[in-house]
Amino acid sequence: MIKLFMRNAFVAGALALAITLAAAIASPAQAQELRIGMSADVSSMDPHAINIAPNNQIGWHVFDALVNVDADVRLIPGLAVSWRAVDPTTWEFKLRRNVKFHDGSPFTAEDVIFSMDRALNLPNGQYASFVRAITDKKIVDPYTVRFKTATPYAMVPPDLNSIFIVSKKAASGATTEDFNSGKAMVGTGPFRFMRYASGDRVELARNDDYWGGKAPWTKVTFRIMPSDPTRLAALLSGDLDLIESIPSPDLAKLKANQNLTLAQKVSWRTIFFHMDQWRDVSPFITDKAGKPLARNPLKDRRVRLALSKAISRQGIVDRVMEGSAIPAANLVSPPVYGHVKELKPEAYDPEGAKKLLAQAGYPDGFAMTVHAPNNRYPNDEQIALAVAQMFARVGIQTRVDATPISVYLPKMRNGEFSFAMLGWGSFSGDLALRALLATPNPEKGFGTWNWSHYSNPKVDQSLEQGFATVDARKREVMAREAASLALRDIGVVPLHHQLASWAMKSSLRYAGRTDEYTFAHDVLPK
Repeated sequence: MIKLFMRNAFVAGALALAITLAAAIASPAQAQELRIGMSADVSSMDPHAINIAPNNQIGWHVFDALVNVDADVRLIPGLAVSWRAVDPTTWEFKLRRNVKFHDGSPFTAEDVIFSMDRALNLPNGQYASFVRAITDKKIVDPYTVRFKTATPYAMVPPDLNSIFIVSKKAASGATTEDFNSGKAMVGTGPFRFMRYASGDRVELARNDDYWGGKAPWTKVTFRIMPSDPTRLAALLSGDLDLIESIPSPDLAKLKANQNLTLAQKVSWRTIFFHMDQWRDVSPFITDKAGKPLARNPLKDRRVRLALSKAISRQGIVDRVMEGSAIPAANLVSPPVYGHVKELKPEAYDPEGAKKLLAQAGYPDGFAMTVHAPNNRYPNDEQIALAVAQMFARVGIQTRVDATPISVYLPKMRNGEFSFAMLGWGSFSGDLALRALLATPNPEKGFGTWNWSHYSNPKVDQSLEQGFATVDARKREVMAREAASLALRDIGVVPLHHQLASWAMKSSLRYAGRTDEYTFAHDVLPK
């Protein structure tokens, strides 16, 4: 809590220092350049390499997918103008005509097939699961493609929202480094790639021939600023025009600033904890003397439930998030397809948690490290510190190890943690479950982010049954059933759904998006 106090004091100082400069902020419309402060680092320009939100945010400016989503995460046409299930195992997509890549070459069905094959076969790429169910691809004509699946599969359209379409001409044989350098960064999106400086910025120029119409900005610069105080100070001093992920302690002061405009929207992102449920001895769980335990307590549902009961979600929302979140019992927020309204956030019950620990054979608790990023989600380190204090009250001796996301994510992916924070956003509950809680199975594309190795055959069965129907209502019933099974089994410990936030100069307007992306082409001058 001392760290939180010092941070708030620093930000308050930055606000006081910069507030007098805010009146001198010039309208970005005069320069036709938009400068955006990103809250997380961009690790790659390769649209088929690392599936994390900052990379995808840049990707949506340079590339398009066959299927897009609107600001409320509903499927809408992208490079495909329509799609239909010809039969239970065949999907047909009609492609948009007269679309050009940034180098002037025409977009055709060949680029679609090439992009899907590249996503499937890129070494260490994280997008293969979105095309693995497709067993055959056929070009009917230059603007019509058909995809076959081995069994009935409803998820082809939403899956293809995750596959950016690259130019076959520009990307044939291209490596990830060719994308990072710009050599292969040729898309059909609203902006052309100019420059990527790792850890610093991404620069884009307007695509005047964009099929969706010209963006209002001739140039966009995304500044990579994971530090909340630095990002906020840059907005207030006039160095930036818009920033995302507003620190919750600063919202009230920013709302009172007449030179700024704020936007908020319920996010699809849920913050939760993964738990090691596969190793008999977990690396960061010991007795209170530091000796490894003979068995991993997180494999016991009673222990997982005890940890969930030990957390005051409303306390975190009120005191750490300052109201900018909603306590969670689901992996997807209330507006999202597959949300189970019958699931309620676990009530704060420290005495009940102690009883469960005693029943599981840990009357005196144990010691555990909570791992978390310190620059990825709003107040991520402060949340972890608050949870550690709550665990201490029920006998869990807890320390927090928070590191930058660039260090944190590879270690989490390698299974190096016992109890670790993650945030996830999805436009459907069954897609979230497939990635996070389905039994890992590369052939099915299941469990690609299930680093806790949670496994429940009934969950897998419900997901497979839902994916096999093209009836959206039946599929949602199965999605909710799978979610109820996994979450009542405490497959993960949900904390809260975020409220996404943006702050910008008063000369701008941005409605915000449920998927939390900041799209420069949707930022408009007033």
